[in-house]
Amino acid sequence: MTAPQIYVTFPGTAREALGFYADVFSGELSLHTYEDFGRSDGPPHAIAHGVLDGVVALAGADAAAGEKSVRLEGVMLSLLGTAEPDVLHEWFDKLAVGGQVVDDLAPKPWGASDGQVIDRHGLHWLVGYERGR
Repeated sequence: MTAPQIYVTFPGTAREALGFYADVFSGELSLHTYEDFGRSDGPPHAIAHGVLDGVVALAGADAAAGEKSVRLEGVMLSLLGTAEPDVLHEWFDKLAVGGQVVDDLAPKPWGASDGQVIDRHGLHWLVGYERGR
């Protein structure tokens, strides 16, 4: 790995959330439970470690007892230029289902197209591309 990878601690929703991101971005999803790892600090079926490998890489787990879960303030996950415009629009639309569009993915005065969406699991995404792509 050559760059930081996003690792999210979910409030007991890691299986659903990581499955959602696998549906949005495709890729290969692997999930391991607390039981798989011999952990006793959470329910046996809870996710101790999950990884989505693909164009968009994301990892996460369910919060253990006493551990805090995701809460983002002042942070956006940027997908600027990571795919062709039609794919970025598809991702944006899928991320918006059950979430909140902060700013539509549309052309902007500075010559690029971008938009922001907070998905139903609380992650804030910045999606966009330069014109002419």
